[in-house]
Amino acid sequence: SLRPNSAWLKVSGVVWNKRGSKLPPSIMADSKVKDIGLAEFGRKELKLAEHEMPGLMETRKEYGAAQPLKGVNITGSLHMTIQTGVLIETLQALGATVRWCSCNIFSTQDHAASAIAKAQTASVFAWKGETLEEYWWCTEQALTWPGKDGPDMIVDDGGDATLLIHEGKRREEAFAKDGTLPDPAETENAEFKCVLSVLRESIQKDPTKWSRMAKTVRGVSEETTTGVHRLIQMAEKGELLFPAINVNDCVTKSKFDNVYGCRHSLPDGIMRATDVMIGGKRVVVCGYGDVGKGSAFAMRGAGARVIITEVDPICALQACMEGFQVATLEDVIG
Repeated sequence: SLRPNSAWLKVSGVVWNKRGSKLPPSIMADSKVKDIGLAEFGRKELKLAEHEMPGLMETRKEYGAAQPLKGVNITGSLHMTIQTGVLIETLQALGATVRWCSCNIFSTQDHAASAIAKAQTASVFAWKGETLEEYWWCTEQALTWPGKDGPDMIVDDGGDATLLIHEGKRREEAFAKDGTLPDPAETENAEFKCVLSVLRESIQKDPTKWSRMAKTVRGVSEETTTGVHRLIQMAEKGELLFPAINVNDCVTKSKFDNVYGCRHSLPDGIMRATDVMIGGKRVVVCGYGDVGKGSAFAMRGAGARVIITEVDPICALQACMEGFQVATLEDVIG
């Protein structure tokens, strides 16, 4: 049987989904998703998304024949959505072999994961509503390459794949020195307990897995602000084991995703989740950076009364000049 909450069961060499459909052994041979029956719907949305992502499609057209990524093994830890599916299939079209997991337990679009898994353009380990234990198991699966020490490149979002490799190498060195195994009881952080559990099990099976992987990885691209901050701290301490590219600060990410992406997705998420009218509500946006700006304008556009909290005086001044009330969080919730 597969991991908990994964809706696949392998019986006598035949893979079944929870709808009772039998699948050829080749399909899902190295993926774990919610329901392969969603693949057709996912493929239709992928076709629509391709028209919204002309940069990637032109990259396929211009460089596909040259196969510049041939022989490159890429692990991704990034929201497993339809748009990510277009990225995955672009990497594959350029010659790469891809393994993927999500970077958030709730962000996977199951039809997207199923479409990629069924097409076998990547091995996918992701489903919406993972537990923390399942999330870190999926991350390990995406990083584990059968017959190889690890990926050549990592596409990371939030730094979890990078963290697992670094923490794994550190724990392996401690084990080699005095036999100390990671102990989940040493931390009160629920998520880090899962990390230590994964590493404890891994080290007992292969005590040099993460050290070999760290040597194999040629570099990582990091998608988000939190992950970039973590990488900068590691680099300053001399702990970063391989080169990193800061994708977060690229203008096409920081402006289009952080500002305009949030401006679209914040009200969409609120209305899908609550079906409550935003107009007339008092909304507090904590921070007035790129994400805060997009969120504040979205809420004001929906008719909310928007209050900004901000510790940076320049960002606070920007909010004030845009007509927003600026206050401290204590004043608002007190």
